[in-house]
Amino acid sequence: MWRLVPPKLGRLSRSLKLAALGSLLVLMVLHSPSLLASWQRNELTDRRFLQLNKCPACFGTSWCRRFLNGQVVFEAWGRLRLLDFLNVKNVYFAQYGEPREGGRRRVVLKRLGSQRELAQLDQSICKRATGRPRCDLLQAMPRTEFARLNGDVRLLTPEAVEGWSDLVHCPSQRLLDRLVRRYAETKDSGSFLLRNLKDSERMQLLLTLAFNPEPLVLQSFPSDEGWPFAKYLGACGRMVAVNYVGEELWSYFNAPWEKRVDLAWQLMEIAEQLTNNDFEFALYLLDVSFDNFAVGPRDGKVIIVDAENVLVADKRLIRQNKPENWDVWYESKFDDCDKEACLSFSKEILCARATVDHNYYAVCQNLLSRHATWRGTSGGLLHDPPSEIAKEGRLEALLDECANPKKRYGRFQAAKELREYLAQLSDNVR
Repeated sequence: MWRLVPPKLGRLSRSLKLAALGSLLVLMVLHSPSLLASWQRNELTDRRFLQLNKCPACFGTSWCRRFLNGQVVFEAWGRLRLLDFLNVKNVYFAQYGEPREGGRRRVVLKRLGSQRELAQLDQSICKRATGRPRCDLLQAMPRTEFARLNGDVRLLTPEAVEGWSDLVHCPSQRLLDRLVRRYAETKDSGSFLLRNLKDSERMQLLLTLAFNPEPLVLQSFPSDEGWPFAKYLGACGRMVAVNYVGEELWSYFNAPWEKRVDLAWQLMEIAEQLTNNDFEFALYLLDVSFDNFAVGPRDGKVIIVDAENVLVADKRLIRQNKPENWDVWYESKFDDCDKEACLSFSKEILCARATVDHNYYAVCQNLLSRHATWRGTSGGLLHDPPSEIAKEGRLEALLDECANPKKRYGRFQAAKELREYLAQLSDNVR
């Protein structure tokens, strides 16, 4: 089945009207004694604010000591709850410090969903367990599918979770063993055996897998091993902490040409790494926009900061099972839709082919080429090249072929040549 995927609901508008409204609210709330008190209070030490009371219908507890001891503190406007209605994605910036280390570092806190999505999750759990929309989640969780693997169950198997989220749309046993072995919300990580997890930890793992598997992607494909994702730090209740990477890619849209060339080369390298790697896992990015990548301020490294919609296909299993047309190269269909950052793809085909160009297509169409549109702009990250490069025409031709190929298997070759050409340009402008 084909899916035309527009950007996620809830992306924040950056319009001047919203900024003006926010400024007006700030002026109003600063005159309120109660809100001044909330400004001074660290709500990240509040178990109810962290929604720790909802566990095991939560994302974990590994960072609770840090939160409850006051080691994590909101930055600036994150302390004002009246501004939460502007923060649709429930993403906050905070400072974290270890007493022994001295100093603080910036972290990103995520609830992994909007207030509406989290409320729907609670209602869904309650209805499945009690038939009513409200209930005691602690009592309800053991009566849902999230408890199906409690007790003496040895392995997390594909049959148990297939289709729960993009991460496990077509899971192999090898992938699921990796998820369990690297699960960070348990003291006994390192084993692929479910029996080594407490029942509460199993339920947390399954709920995260179903609601928003981003933490599991970051844990299973960690930055410490060279994967291009933000570093997972931990969770407490329904608040997840990840390492702050830097400004989002969008802020570099009008950066100097040499900087944009380097970023474009890195994006193509990420597409290649996620498609072809020694682990034989293909990680397909199903949501690609300028907001889902960030750039390190010191090393200039591009990192994926939103990994909710990542489909993982096990190439080793595909070659072993040999589904129909498994060895036929798959070319993604270009779709010049009228929405920003949309992609056309078939999850079933991504799961069944050993050679797929999806990641090249997604990066070229949504980020680099003239077809890329975002926040009312067009032209992509490589807009307005220097006159000599524009006159040569090779860059534009490669970008066009990568986004919307005219030749059979043209995108595969164009992506390879584009990576080489961008590396050459990057060397020349340094």
